[in-house]
Amino acid sequence: MKFDIITIFPGFFGEVFEYGIVRRARAAGLVEVKAHDLRAWTSDKHHVVDDRPFGGGDGMVLKPEPIFAAVEALTGAARREELQEGARVVLLSPQGRTLTQELAEGFTRAEQVVLICGRYEGVDERVAEALVTDEISIGDYVLSGGEAAAVVLVDAITRLLPGALGSETSARHDSFSEGLLDFPHYTRPPEFRGMRVPEVLLGGHHGEIERWRRRRALRKTRRNRPDLFERLELDERERAGLDETEEE
Repeated sequence: MKFDIITIFPGFFGEVFEYGIVRRARAAGLVEVKAHDLRAWTSDKHHVVDDRPFGGGDGMVLKPEPIFAAVEALTGAARREELQEGARVVLLSPQGRTLTQELAEGFTRAEQVVLICGRYEGVDERVAEALVTDEISIGDYVLSGGEAAAVVLVDAITRLLPGALGSETSARHDSFSEGLLDFPHYTRPPEFRGMRVPEVLLGGHHGEIERWRRRRALRKTRRNRPDLFERLELDERERAGLDETEEE
C-alpha cells in the first residue's frame, strides 16, 4: 500500500514513521509513505497556496488549484470518478466522518491512499465536492492542521495490514475490533505492591481465561463507553456473568 501525504509542512513527517509498526511495515515492503510539499504544484513565483475566503471572515483557505494538480500528478485522475480502482483520496477535516476501527479496516483493501492535510480555516469546498473519496476526522476537536491526523490514519491502517503485526491475532483482539474495549492485561511480577494478578490468568485453563477476558472487556466497555455497550447484543448467560463480575 502506498500513502501519499499532501501538506504545506512536509518536514513534519521527517521521523514520525521511523518507529514501531509503521517502520517495520515499511522495511518489509508492506507500505510506502511519502510526504509531498503542496507548494510544488503552485504556478506563481511566491508559491501561494491559500487566499482569503469569499464572503469575508477570519483566516485563510487553501486554494483548489494546487490540490487538484497534486492529486492528478499522484493518481493520474483529475476528478474523483476518474480514480483507478484501489485509489482513495482523503481530506482530513473536522467536518469529516469520525475515524473508527471499522473505517480503518475498510482502507486495508486500497492500493493507494492520498491524504490531504487541511490548514487554516479549511480547504476550498470544491476539493471535497469533486475530488476526495473520503472526508475524515479523528475526533470532535480542532487541530492546527491535518498533519497529526494523517499520522493517526497511517498508523491505524498499517497495523491492520496482513503481516504488519508480529501476531496475526493481535489486531483481532484490539479494542473496538468487536465493538468492545480491550480486556485488562497483566505481566510479571505476579504480585506488585500488594496487588496480585487475577488467579484465573495464572492457572493455565484457556477456556476460563477466555471467559474471564470476555467478561472484563464487557465490564470495561459498560463503564467507560456506555454508548458502545448499548449496541452490543448479549445473551442471558453473558449478562448474568457480567453481573457476577460486577459483584466480585
